[in-house]
Amino acid sequence: MTAPLTPPTPPHDHSPHQVWEAPPPAGTPGAGLYEQDGPGMKTEVREAAVITVVVALGGVLLGLLWWWLAPHVPLVGDEIDKSWVVYFKDTEGEQAAGVDGTFALLGLAFGLVSAVAVFLLRRRGGVPLAVALGVGGLLGSLLAWRLGVWLGPESDVLARAQAVGKGVTFSAPLKLSAKGALLAWPFAGLLVHLGLTALFGPRDPEPPYPQQ
Repeated sequence: MTAPLTPPTPPHDHSPHQVWEAPPPAGTPGAGLYEQDGPGMKTEVREAAVITVVVALGGVLLGLLWWWLAPHVPLVGDEIDKSWVVYFKDTEGEQAAGVDGTFALLGLAFGLVSAVAVFLLRRRGGVPLAVALGVGGLLGSLLAWRLGVWLGPESDVLARAQAVGKGVTFSAPLKLSAKGALLAWPFAGLLVHLGLTALFGPRDPEPPYPQQ
């Protein structure tokens, strides 16, 4: 006589209150907490390289505006004992400080514009973008400085004084005395971009609470 066949006991006894859920599909908030966030580091580095070049090329426009808007420093030449001397026509003038101030104000404006443009094109921030704004702004300031000096009056003031004659007023070379003005563009770009990202940038989704 054979024993009746009984079904095997299941290995795990599921509680009637236990709920089994399928994993949420990819792309939903909270799904794939371990997935890569954003476009990826390589893509961000490529974008940062392009932004650095574009921002730096903006220094051409900054140099042109500085050369055009900066006040002229008047000089006068004179011949004393058969030797030429050059001195400021207005010893109490503020033109020299105005040259530095013009460059600094233009740098702040370019930093603001470049930060807003980068934020509108790429709302999600990141270290590569911040570095691109800083490096590009610094390179653009250096380019603007050298371009403005090159476009301005010649640097040999003695030869210029001899060419125009004694007592004739001529403009001094375009000179940036306060080199700290070169940092106005990169600092403004970084601060404005960080502020825009903190205020209007996308927020990371909060992870779902585990079900009890």
